[in-house]
Amino acid sequence: MNAAEAPVVLDVQGLHVEIRTASGVVHPVRDVSFQVRRGETLCIVGESGCGKSMTSLALMGLLPRAAVRRSRTMNFLGEDLARASAQRINALRGDRMAMVFQEPMTALNPAYTIGEQLVEHYRHHRGTSSAEARDRAVELLHKVGIASARERLGQYPHQLSGGLRQRVMIAMALMCAPELLIADEPSTALDVTIQAQILRLLADLQKELGIAMVLITHDLGVVARIADRVAVMYAGQVVEEGTATEIFAQPRHPYTRGLLACIPVPGRTAPGSRLGSIPGVVPSLVGELRGCAFRERCPHAQAACTQAIDLRDAGEGRRWRCVLEPEAVPA
Repeated sequence: MNAAEAPVVLDVQGLHVEIRTASGVVHPVRDVSFQVRRGETLCIVGESGCGKSMTSLALMGLLPRAAVRRSRTMNFLGEDLARASAQRINALRGDRMAMVFQEPMTALNPAYTIGEQLVEHYRHHRGTSSAEARDRAVELLHKVGIASARERLGQYPHQLSGGLRQRVMIAMALMCAPELLIADEPSTALDVTIQAQILRLLADLQKELGIAMVLITHDLGVVARIADRVAVMYAGQVVEEGTATEIFAQPRHPYTRGLLACIPVPGRTAPGSRLGSIPGVVPSLVGELRGCAFRERCPHAQAACTQAIDLRDAGEGRRWRCVLEPEAVPA
């Protein structure tokens, strides 16, 4: 079965997140829609502040108290998460859907050993004995590449390196064999060598277990190595979506082209030359944004960009949000 024929695990349509503040209502996520199939990796990319992490927290039901989530549907294997009770969300979260957070030192409880946290997690969802849960923890620690796994169970988070803590977080996320894994920039806080190991580990586990994975990142190098499909976010909206091959070979939105122009290309980017950049900053997300949010930074902006712009659909999941025809935007 190829990816296009695999069943849809997560179908998000019209997701909005609003947060009331003293300055007004912030709209960090605006009408976001995407699908993830079994065995597929969807990468959500964009600059910091574009709504990537807020989208992942909305999916997991972990938004701040002041935040309000609404959507047309958030279908997870036949269940609408937007209309599920808090009790049902708690039962799904950590069991059938799991998340790996950006900073493992703050995600792990420093007052409990690694073993206590893994065992508690498994017993809460599976109701097993402590011995069975510890065996499962050892199995998963081995699977994520941690040596002397049984001895590690007695250690506290501060006794492990950053890379080992992140591996523990991945093991915890996989304890109950979830069908959806959300990884929010899981390698950002790690050095380059460990980053590569963690990303390779995630890719290998995803293929081995056949789970659907949503990877949040701002690193297009990561996307090129691991993604099946890519959703590019800007100012809380998805501005382009397609396969990784389509996004890198034929980007259709000026923002996507700007991001790709910032990446040095071996053999084409001369040593010592200036790297590409996108002038300006992401606009404020307080209040309603009208028209294209990227128009103040776009060299191709025109009068039509001040009006509402819908996603243009070329079929087979290839979509972009721009008034220009693809050939009108220079590569």
